[in-house]
Amino acid sequence: MVITMLSKAEDDRLTQQRIRVRITKQYHQEPIISHLISHYQLTINITAAILGANANGDGWFDLELRGNQTHIQDALVYLSDLGLEVWEDTDKDGW
Repeated sequence: MVITMLSKAEDDRLTQQRIRVRITKQYHQEPIISHLISHYQLTINITAAILGANANGDGWFDLELRGNQTHIQDALVYLSDLGLEVWEDTDKDGW
């Protein structure tokens, strides 16, 4: 993951970032997506998800993060600090 420093104008600019994140079993009972919303002031759109009914394995979520660039970068650091795998969508046409 690459973290870049942003100017004040770039910090305040609203943007969106698509990611795919793997939520491991140890975090199934943790409100990770809710935390992204409440602590990083992001709007989250879940565009796809796979999570077993019995939650025995890992969950995969395709998320669209909307907010200012600084909050999105901070949220990605949070996910990384948890040790979760995150793929950033660099293809403008989707996955």
